[in-house]
Amino acid sequence: MPEKFHTVVVGLGAMGAASLYQLAKRGERVLGIDKYAPPHVYGSTHGDTRITRLASGEGVEYTAFARRSHEIWRDLEKQSGQSLLVQNGLLVISGDGPRASAHGKPAFLDATIDAARVNNVAYSVLSEADIRSRFSAFNIAANDRAYFEPEGGYLYPERCVELQLKLAKAHGGEIQTGETMRSFAQHSSYVEIVTDRGEYHANRLVVAAGPWLPHLLPQQAAVFTVRRQVLYWFALEDIATTAMYRPEAFPVFYWQLPRRQSIYGFPWIGDGEPAVKIATEQYDTQTTADAVERTASEAETRATYDEYIAPFLRGVSSRAAKSAVCLYTCTGDARFIIDTLPEASRVMVASPCSGHGFKHSAAIGEAIAEWATFGNATTLSLEQFRFAA
Repeated sequence: MPEKFHTVVVGLGAMGAASLYQLAKRGERVLGIDKYAPPHVYGSTHGDTRITRLASGEGVEYTAFARRSHEIWRDLEKQSGQSLLVQNGLLVISGDGPRASAHGKPAFLDATIDAARVNNVAYSVLSEADIRSRFSAFNIAANDRAYFEPEGGYLYPERCVELQLKLAKAHGGEIQTGETMRSFAQHSSYVEIVTDRGEYHANRLVVAAGPWLPHLLPQQAAVFTVRRQVLYWFALEDIATTAMYRPEAFPVFYWQLPRRQSIYGFPWIGDGEPAVKIATEQYDTQTTADAVERTASEAETRATYDEYIAPFLRGVSSRAAKSAVCLYTCTGDARFIIDTLPEASRVMVASPCSGHGFKHSAAIGEAIAEWATFGNATTLSLEQFRFAA
């Protein structure tokens, strides 16, 4: 006979790990399944650091999830004694002339300011002179300006996932790694889940499989586009440069450049060789989780440095200390999809990604746990994240 669970969660990255932890904490019998052993490097939840910000240029509706997530991260820190969230500030930079669109928003800086105003987020607007005076690493152009949010900063994604899975198990949750879901089917009173190892029955199923969603949900495959992104850690030139890139001197940033792509980046966090993590965001090509090229060539690295790094950041060498490939599972206008399937009301699809999902993941996991337990009466509304009618 198939094992029976209250909820099965497929995919244990940012959203899946948070959902499993929140469900297990509520005392439900839950099972988490992942084809790898999370935290791993094959999806979207890796790379040492992830930006967090309260005001989102993607929309005013996201702030409540980021704010609640900060509360959950701090609670998890108290439980574990680990550092998960560093609030060293956030800069969103833009300026005159044509700029790269950011997550579908050409006026991303102004949209971020609007989101801060609506949600009572503390912020200031910095002039070109302000930026040069406070943050000397940025080689900004005349008339550039920036939004500065002191509550912004970065998270340690691998720690967050690992800790939530550990706590889920401590609360009685079960985890199966190296296991792949093959199919699922909703029946009148349960969902049947078939994997490469066996079969399970559950009252609810949460599919949080990131870039594998198009394969697992063929009827909704057209909703999702998987984009390959490369993360780089470029070595700093010398000891003097290192001081400019420590967290107390260098905030996380998102920069709408006068280029085809925006960039974002992080301070040197003190681990390993002094290097600054920087990435572009490309939306020209698409891939799949199984076919993606997972290494960056020397030519690709050099081209990125020459076009996106050397003109804009001081004291950063052309040598990449390391690189990693990350996958964005994108929808139109960088929206999230957190909704039940039209044909299966017991199956929740959790794809709050589009390149800005991790910062919201703790609160979204809590909301998904509430849905699985109580139905649609979630504390933070998921209404705005439905599949298009």
